[in-house]
Amino acid sequence: MSASALAALMLLLADCQRCVLAEGNGSALPEASQNNGSLYASCNMRRSSALPEDVPQLYGHVLFKQDRPQGILRVLFHVGGFLTDPGCGSTRGHYNPYGENHPNHPGDFGNFVPQEGIISAVVESKATLFGGMSAIGRAVVVHEKNDDLGQGGDAGSLLHGNAGRRLACCVIGISSPDLWNLNYPKFAERMKKN
Repeated sequence: MSASALAALMLLLADCQRCVLAEGNGSALPEASQNNGSLYASCNMRRSSALPEDVPQLYGHVLFKQDRPQGILRVLFHVGGFLTDPGCGSTRGHYNPYGENHPNHPGDFGNFVPQEGIISAVVESKATLFGGMSAIGRAVVVHEKNDDLGQGGDAGSLLHGNAGRRLACCVIGISSPDLWNLNYPKFAERMKKN
């Protein structure tokens, strides 16, 4: 795959043994109360060990911020290596708590084009960090192909967008606001220059 190839980033359900879901509405989480009702999470991208050595070695992180249980979840991607821990094969289907066809479920972040080998983007998502539908303990997965956004005309298209192999993944965990507060201003500054 070349550095200019399209990549699809999608939030997928992680292996159930790793799921750590907050009960209730999530506002009682000490992490949220310590941060004026905001909840922060992050994950560090790891290459899928099931892939051959000639597949790109992706790296980076994904940061999450949600200001309250009903607020919009903002997701900051910084993933590079588009030119070894196991686990990407153990992730399950897309995060889809409402049973919607692809690409309308909240776990689909869409397609991104790497710039100079790096994806750096912020998106808003209908997913949540709060309550029983929380994305905490679930995974972010980078697929090798462009997601067909449900337009491929087959069952796979409606389920997962025919996005190909899983190149890298990470499990989402609660974090302090420090990573978001350090990285988001840098991202916003780069976007002003472009």
